[in-house]
Amino acid sequence: MKNRELARIFSRMADAIEFKGGDRFRVIAYRRAAATLEELTEDIETVSREGQLQELPGIGKAIASKIDEYLKTGMIKKYEEELEGIPEELLDLMNIHDMGPKTLALIYEKLGIRNLEGLKRTVSDGSLTKLAGMGEKRVENIRRSIEIFEKSQERIPLPEAVEISEKIIDYLNAFPGVAQAVAAGSLRRMRETIGDIDILATGTEGEKIIEYFTAYPRTERVIASGGTKGSILVRTDGEMRQVDLRILPQELFGSALLYFTGSKEHNIRLRTIARERGLKISEYGVFRGEERVAGRNEEEVYRTLDLPYIPPELREDRGEIEAAYEGKLPKLVEYSDIKGDLHVHSDYSDGSSTILEMAEFAKSLNYHYVAICDHSKSVRYAGGLTEDKLREQMSEIDRLNTRSKVKILKGTEVDILKDGSLDFDDKVLEELDLVIAAIHSGFKQNVTDRTIKAIEDPNVDIIAHPSGRLISKREGYEVDIEAIIERAKRYGKMLELNAYPDRLDLNDQNLRRAKDTGVRVSIGTDAHAAAQMRWMRFGVGTARRGWLEKRDIINTLDECPQAQT
Repeated sequence: MKNRELARIFSRMADAIEFKGGDRFRVIAYRRAAATLEELTEDIETVSREGQLQELPGIGKAIASKIDEYLKTGMIKKYEEELEGIPEELLDLMNIHDMGPKTLALIYEKLGIRNLEGLKRTVSDGSLTKLAGMGEKRVENIRRSIEIFEKSQERIPLPEAVEISEKIIDYLNAFPGVAQAVAAGSLRRMRETIGDIDILATGTEGEKIIEYFTAYPRTERVIASGGTKGSILVRTDGEMRQVDLRILPQELFGSALLYFTGSKEHNIRLRTIARERGLKISEYGVFRGEERVAGRNEEEVYRTLDLPYIPPELREDRGEIEAAYEGKLPKLVEYSDIKGDLHVHSDYSDGSSTILEMAEFAKSLNYHYVAICDHSKSVRYAGGLTEDKLREQMSEIDRLNTRSKVKILKGTEVDILKDGSLDFDDKVLEELDLVIAAIHSGFKQNVTDRTIKAIEDPNVDIIAHPSGRLISKREGYEVDIEAIIERAKRYGKMLELNAYPDRLDLNDQNLRRAKDTGVRVSIGTDAHAAAQMRWMRFGVGTARRGWLEKRDIINTLDECPQAQT
């Protein structure tokens, strides 16, 4: 499918317009189109052939014509025009936090920077510091952002790894000789970023399975191919990703799956416990002397150590083994426990789907409710709503609720301003079903105090993405999370687990702190297009890593959560 190719093109066109200081409405339009195409499950060529392009959210006549042009010719003339005069690698630098379009234009004009290597050179030789408006502190922030960016490029984002592995597993399961295939490693543990993708399979005629695997249609290069092991490079989103496959006999599958799932620390603890019992544990099974006594499945392996089965997400040697021996392992939340999404956006602000489209998609996920939480007025770059526009939206939600099959909650993602006050007054906030408060600017300005002030506001229900991190771009705010958790407990407020894949904020360890303190969590996808509500699975995976149970998460309730309950 060419969906993602087109999404990248429109996203790059938006970057180019921003870089040149062009019309922000065109930027928003292109970004909405990119988001729609990124999440579209249907083949865009089929949609075009059936004449239904303009029925897609964010796809008007002009963008539809560009899609058709690309599908017919392999190029878009307007794309070439927008990028004219801009080095291709230069726009890649906009993926680095602290490198907005104005900063990028400045260093390009004054220093001739065209790529990442050039930017790193100006940071190290001090020439960037000499530019007007930069200064040592800002350049140091850019240096740290570059480090985070480069580190993120070394690993695969969780959603990308999930998509690659699931497609390959579906491909393998279509081969008659394959009995089962499972992703292992940090992917199975639902870590936020992944190294290489490891897949284990059982089946007959291992060499033929490996040959079939290396012939996967998206294979760019075969690294290794043998009787029981194979490695390939696949291309996705312009990146080359390594996928390793191991074929195992059924009697070893459990011990190998446990070993290759990890973590290393968890496995070391298991080996230590095994030795204390006169056993030896490895990927080849559990042995007493020369006799293999377990290995067919993971439950069997754990049982030889007098342990119950420990879910993969907990296997980090963070107390899970002690909890297992004490009978105190949590009954982790399941995806099926989720009854609604408590943070989505619509086309009233910077979303690409209408409120009705968001509600209908929520229904397709068997949800009972969905909270529309568009941005407030200060977030101008995201089309933040004025009070009048918010009330207009509330009236539309009232009308839609008369016929909607899911309850649509009237909400807002209201900005916490630099003095800690909120972007809407109390009168407006009191009319809403749900108020989420968030910081989107002034990341280095008394973030903890501002957040605490918002928690103490009686109209606020949830603090969104509390640490402010973006996994691929920035570490997060300078914020005292423990103080935030303590104050949320005192005032009976919720903290968000934002399931947007580049946030997953709160992270697993802070979620466990919240649980241990008795603070409830809401999971919201922060979806800006209907299909992005599928990101809930990554929120649930992170919640499980944080030891959260159904009772710890507010949107496992069948009925719409009410404020201050």
